[in-house]
Amino acid sequence: MGLSATATPEPRRLGAPLIAMALLLAGAWFLNLNAGFKQVLLLLIGAALGLTLYHAAFGFTSAWRVFISERRGAGLRAQMVMLALAVLLFFPALSDGSLFGNPVTGLVAPAGVSVVFGAFIFGIGMQLGGGCASGTLFTVGGGNARMLVTLLFFIIGSVTATHHADWWFALPSFPATSIVQAWGVGPALLVSLAVFGLIAWATVVLEKRRHGALEAPVASEHQGMRRFLRGPWPLLWGAIALALLNYATLALAGRPWGITSAFALWGAKTLNGLGVDVGSWVFWQAPANAKALASPLWQDITTVMDLGIVLGALLAAGLAGRFAPSLKIPLPSLVAAVIGGLLLGYGSRLAYGCNIGAYFSGIASGSVHGWLWLVAAYTGNLIGVRLRPLFFAGERRPAVLTGC
Repeated sequence: MGLSATATPEPRRLGAPLIAMALLLAGAWFLNLNAGFKQVLLLLIGAALGLTLYHAAFGFTSAWRVFISERRGAGLRAQMVMLALAVLLFFPALSDGSLFGNPVTGLVAPAGVSVVFGAFIFGIGMQLGGGCASGTLFTVGGGNARMLVTLLFFIIGSVTATHHADWWFALPSFPATSIVQAWGVGPALLVSLAVFGLIAWATVVLEKRRHGALEAPVASEHQGMRRFLRGPWPLLWGAIALALLNYATLALAGRPWGITSAFALWGAKTLNGLGVDVGSWVFWQAPANAKALASPLWQDITTVMDLGIVLGALLAAGLAGRFAPSLKIPLPSLVAAVIGGLLLGYGSRLAYGCNIGAYFSGIASGSVHGWLWLVAAYTGNLIGVRLRPLFFAGERRPAVLTGC
C-alpha cells in the first residue's frame, strides 16, 4: 500500500498529512497562549508517540494474541527491549528524584484485588475491543472507524468505574511499592533485566519449537528517510523510540506516560455538563482529581498527549498512504467494540492504569503493581483470544489498522 521510491504522492493522499500538520500547529499555538510552552512540547511528544505506534505497528494486543495463538514472539521481544531500555533510563532518575534539575516521580500504585480484577478484564477487553489504550488512540488517528466505537465505550467504562472506585480500592491490597526504593537501583535493575531476558528467551524457545525458526522482520520498499516517513518501521525502532519518548515525558511532565486518566476525565466533564454531580463521587474528591475536574482540559497533560497521539497517527497514516476510513463495520464486530471498550475503561481505572500507565510506565517506575498487572492482563488475554472467533469469524483486517 506504500508508494514506490520514484512515485509522486497522489494529491488526495496529501490531505491527511496536511490536516494533521495544520491541527498540530493550531494546537501548539493555542496551548502556547493558554497553557504554556511545556504543554506544546508534550503535544509534540504525543504526536511522536502516535507516529511511532502507527509506523512500527507497535501493538500490545496483537503481540500477545499472535504469541498466544501462533507462538510468534517478535512483538513480545520488542516489548522486553522497550522495558529494558526504559528501566535503564528511569531507575537512576527516580532514585535521585530529579531529572535535568526537575523533580520526577514514578507511577507507583497499590497491588491488590482491584488491580488483579481490573487488569484481567482489561486483558479480555483488549482482544474484543481490538486494541489497548495506546492502540485505540493510534488506530483512531489512522482512520479506523470501528475503534471510535471502542474509544466511546472506553470513556463510558472509565467514568463508570470512578463512581465505584472507592469500593474497589478498599479491598485488600499491598501498599504502593517501588523496587527501586525498596532494593536500590542496582539490584532493581539486575532483577528487572533478568526477567525481561527470561521472557524474551522463552518466546524464542517456544517460537522455534512451533515453527522451527524465528519469523522474518517486516520488509519495506522504502529505505532511509523515506522509510522513516512512510514506514513500516522495524519493531526495534518502535521499542527504542517509545522508551526514549516516555523518558522525555518523565523529564517534562515530572511523571511517566499515561493515557486512560484522560478518558475518565472526559467522561466526568461530559456528565458534569449534563447536570450529574460528579464532584460528589469519592474518586473526584481526591485533590489531584478534583483539580483536574475543575480545570480546563488543555491544562491536563494526559489529554494533551492523547490528542497528540491521534494527530501523530493521522500524520503517519497519511504519509504511508493508508488513511482510508470506512464505516462498514459488521454487527458482531460492533458488539465486540462496545463490550471491549467497556471492559477496557472499567478495568483500567480499577488497575490504576492500562498497558501504558500500569504495564509500561508502571514497570519502568519499578512498581510492583505493574508486574501484577502484566500477569493478570495476560491471563485475561488468554480468554479474550478464545472469545474473538465469536465476533470476528471470517473477518480479515490489516494488522496495522487493528490496534495494538
